[in-house]
Amino acid sequence: MAHHGEALRALGTDAATREDLKRDPDNAALPSRARALADYALKLTRAPAEVTGTDVSALRTAGLSDAAIHDAAAVTAYFNFVNRIALGLGVALETDFGR
Repeated sequence: MAHHGEALRALGTDAATREDLKRDPDNAALPSRARALADYALKLTRAPAEVTGTDVSALRTAGLSDAAIHDAAAVTAYFNFVNRIALGLGVALETDFGR
């Protein structure tokens, strides 16, 4: 989260929300659309085999188009892929080098 927090900051997410997401992403106070996206990304990350059409419908209800839902799935999957490679290879974050 520390590494990705910078992207949230650049997108205008305030420090308190970034801290809430870092500490407890399941319960962080978010606007409804962001909450739906976070819930979907968390489920896709933690239990991908349990994602159903109901989860996708929740994103539509929150106002996401099919293209945006596709993008959410792709970005979530990509970050999971990259993080697992980095963790699997023992890659250190920039902060581990004193930055």
